[in-house]
Amino acid sequence: MHIALVEPYCTGSHAAWAREYASHSRHEVELFTLAGRNWKWRMHGGAVTLASRFLEGGRRPDLILATDMLDLTTFLALARPLADGCPSAVYFHENQLTYPWSPGDPDPSRQRDLHYAFINYVSALAADAVLFNSRYHMDSFLGALPDFLRRFPDAVDLDSVGGIAAKSRVLPLGLDLGRFDQHRPTETAGKGAPLLLWNHRWEFDKAPEPFFEALYQLDDEGVPFEAAVLGESFGRVPEVFEKARKRLGVRVVQWGYQESFADYAKWLWRGDVLPVTSRQEFFGASVVQALYCGCVPLLPDRLAYPEHVPQHLSSHVLYREDETLVDRLRSILKQPDEERARLDRHVSRYDWTRLAPVYDDFFEGMAAGERQVVPEVASFPG
Repeated sequence: MHIALVEPYCTGSHAAWAREYASHSRHEVELFTLAGRNWKWRMHGGAVTLASRFLEGGRRPDLILATDMLDLTTFLALARPLADGCPSAVYFHENQLTYPWSPGDPDPSRQRDLHYAFINYVSALAADAVLFNSRYHMDSFLGALPDFLRRFPDAVDLDSVGGIAAKSRVLPLGLDLGRFDQHRPTETAGKGAPLLLWNHRWEFDKAPEPFFEALYQLDDEGVPFEAAVLGESFGRVPEVFEKARKRLGVRVVQWGYQESFADYAKWLWRGDVLPVTSRQEFFGASVVQALYCGCVPLLPDRLAYPEHVPQHLSSHVLYREDETLVDRLRSILKQPDEERARLDRHVSRYDWTRLAPVYDDFFEGMAAGERQVVPEVASFPG
């Protein structure tokens, strides 16, 4: 089976997902990509460039697999000589309807923020299958569509939401978790102060302020801990990061993006506790990676995080809106619970060795014209 995977924003987790699926699939997955920059222009113009490349290849695939950064309607129209009648699926890593806008972006104030969500909407309409990386992501997108459409003046087809829902499925993000195994420490070093880990993007939607405020309070109380602040930064970095580096001083044992995967993996294996404060998370690849490496998580009881936690551990791992993060974190640091470190086995179901066959079976069924239900991730082998 030949799959044309079309990704106009090929960087970071988008690039890893595309390339890793291509390498783990039993099918032939051909990538059509553009560099991951200028995301707004990619959503407008990426379909034009990639449709041209697709036609130049001269080969009709058995299935077209696009991502949410592609205007699928434009792509299918321009690629019609080869794409006409070919089944298509769109995979939502994120969406522009429920994703929070950066405070520094001028588009919302100029009322130019609706079009990107509309591209997601019509792409979902055009696709034969609409795939989401988590149930939270699927439910939040479908739930927000009716009010979004009502913002337009007339001829709003609210019934289209039901049509999209009928062909929507949850297909979790695949990750190459086995890659971390070769960097697992062979010996247990003498334990010093617990290491608190941040391994997310340095952006506003990850809510770094409450994370660092909790660390400041623990520092003032004299609670033993160290901090490793990893993750990538893009353009405008929230000011709290530089403030935190100065404020926490010698407690910071590592700061900034790790250029090599080996160094990144080393710090994840060294991490003890992963306090998370994000305002937005459709899946949480960095969280899953840290859990696989044995970090004890402290996660908000919202967004996609509950999907990564077995029910019997939810009260230990998840904190509610009415709970104080620093109180839960202090308790973990003073009374560690070894049971919470067993999430590595639970999240290993996201490894490509388990998910690639699920992807392959689903896409093979699509190409054969079958209507299928993707198995719930909870039913995957643990």
